[in-house]
Amino acid sequence: MTETVLTAERILDAAEQVLRRYGPAKTTVVDVARALGVSHGTIYRHFPSKSALREAVAARWLHRVSEPLQAVIADRSPAPQRLRRWFDTLMSVKRRKVLEDPELFATYHALVEDAGTVIQDHIEELVSQLADIIADGIAEGTLSVDDPQQAARAMFQATIRFHHPVHAGDWQRPGIEHDFDALWQLVMAGLTTGAQGRPSKGG
Repeated sequence: MTETVLTAERILDAAEQVLRRYGPAKTTVVDVARALGVSHGTIYRHFPSKSALREAVAARWLHRVSEPLQAVIADRSPAPQRLRRWFDTLMSVKRRKVLEDPELFATYHALVEDAGTVIQDHIEELVSQLADIIADGIAEGTLSVDDPQQAARAMFQATIRFHHPVHAGDWQRPGIEHDFDALWQLVMAGLTTGAQGRPSKGG
């Protein structure tokens, strides 16, 4: 590959391959450059440091987690249904990554944990998605909360056992679905109290 056609995306593709082979502890910028057939100085033109490259890889991986959730946001079904589908989608994506390639999942989890503000930005994106659905529920009269953002953050934190990688060892445990259903009923009882019969905005 010549340096003239090198793009940030191609560097990230190569970095993912090298990370899969060597793991985050041993992967260097020189390894990525070697895989691309360029000098390591060329990599630094796109990413000013090894940390910047690792953060970009982590951010792209996290985007692949949040991207399928956008389809749930775009759907116009009632908010309570969308909230459940949003969490079902998030948990499905996370569990699929663990089951299909546990070593690669562990690699990316390690990257994310070391990626500075990347993980916090990801969490804020997810919470914002939830807040949008909750706000729709308030508008349509199916949910009753005062602060969608606060409610979204509470939901995210309350369910963290079911989607945070640190709890991945529990995800195949018998009864985990029943545990989530029980929690879900409790959470939704709080979100819908007082909403029944409440007119939607403009209604």
